Amino acid sequence: MEAKASTSPASFVDKIVVPGDVVLDLSSFTNQTIKLGGGLRQDCDAISVMKAGKLQFSKPNKYWVESSQKRYVPCTEDTVLGIVVDCKADNFIVDIKGPATAFLPVLAFEGGTRRNIPKFEVGALIYVRVVKANPGMNPELSCTDASGKAVEFGLLKDGFMFETSTGLSRMLRSSPTCPVLEELGKQLSFEIAVGLNGRVWLNADSPSTVVVVSNAIMNSESLSEVQQKIMVEKLLQRIK
Repeated sequence: MEAKASTSPASFVDKIVVPGDVVLDLSSFTNQTIKLGGGLRQDCDAISVMKAGKLQFSKPNKYWVESSQKRYVPCTEDTVLGIVVDCKADNFIVDIKGPATAFLPVLAFEGGTRRNIPKFEVGALIYVRVVKANPGMNPELSCTDASGKAVEFGLLKDGFMFETSTGLSRMLRSSPTCPVLEELGKQLSFEIAVGLNGRVWLNADSPSTVVVVSNAIMNSESLSEVQQKIMVEKLLQRIK
């Protein structure tokens, strides 16, 4: 009974874990499918930690280890910002800040056919979804969601792109909205796209808005919620 309690998923969620920790015992999950994200691996019925960080859980059944790092490790269903580095007959070669470049099939678009292949120039910034991320293989990307719809995926025109840690990018995509974006959104108008690979794209009518928002985001990583709100207030006062 004590061994099962020590590997109960609820006892590790939102807590710091280190490599070697066993956080899940699959023998206790009957008729359930568990999805594993970055930082976890399966060894028979045991799910153990591969990197230090905080164990996260999202309904209905996905677990992953969230940590702040510069290098991005691709994981299936991640949404990322990629830079086109080459164009082939069947694929676009895309840099997603991972160990290897990824490929985006020319048909991986809503209604994609050989007659309407999109044209991306080298250096184009695109918002994509990781559909395959197997060890030892180049990740595969798509510009559609699981149902085949384009939704927000595709080319990001104009704007400004900067890089952050993967931990900060996850914080920016958290629900409810993180304080820094919530406070900025109350007084400024801007567009933002955040990739889980630590890239952020901003677009606004005024260059000063882009500068303020990007500075606020970069300064927010080590701040508490209250500190983020105070920091945003001070930045906004300077531009008034």
